[in-house]
Amino acid sequence: MSIEKALNERSGSVCELCGNTEGLTVYALPPVTENNSDKCVLLCSTCNSQVEEPETMDADHWRCLNDSMWSTVPAVQVLAWRLLNQLKQFDLVDMLYLDEETLAWAKSGLAEDEAKHVDSNGVRLAGGDSVVLIKDLVVKGAGFTAKRGTPVRNISLVKDNVEHIEGKVNGQQIVILTQYVKKTN
Repeated sequence: MSIEKALNERSGSVCELCGNTEGLTVYALPPVTENNSDKCVLLCSTCNSQVEEPETMDADHWRCLNDSMWSTVPAVQVLAWRLLNQLKQFDLVDMLYLDEETLAWAKSGLAEDEAKHVDSNGVRLAGGDSVVLIKDLVVKGAGFTAKRGTPVRNISLVKDNVEHIEGKVNGQQIVILTQYVKKTN
C-alpha cells in the first residue's frame, strides 16, 4: 500500500491538522530516516505551504492546532508540538503530553537547534544588529531610565536566554528583554 493511500485511509481523506479536503499532499517530518506512513502527515496545500515556509505562517489559520494536537497519531502530535513552539503558544505546548520517545522525535527535527533571538515583531536578531527601545525601561542599579526610541547599536546575544540581549545605553552595558526592542535597518 502506498504512503498516500495509507494516510488517506488513516485521516479519512482530510488534512490531519485543519480538516481541509483540498490539495492534500504527503509531508514527511524531518529528519526523514525512513519513508513510511508512521513518519508522515497528510496536509492540505495551505498547511503544507506554511509548514515549508515558516515566515508565511498565519497565526489565525493555526487555531486548528487546538484540536489536532489531541490526535492519537504520533506524527500529528509531533508536528503540532513543533508548530505550537514556532507560534510561541507555550500554554498549549504545556498541555500537550508526549511520551519520552515522541518528545525526543519532536525535538530532533527542529531545523534550528541554536537559540533564536527575536524582537517584539518576531524579526530575528543577530549579534551586531541595531535595535530601538519601544518602551521606557528603568535600568536597575544604574539609576537612569532608558527612554523609548533610544537606539542600541551593535547588540550581543545572550547565549543561554533567547529573551535577553546586551547593549550599551548611556555608556552603560545593560541587559535588555527582546520583547522591548524593535530591529532597525
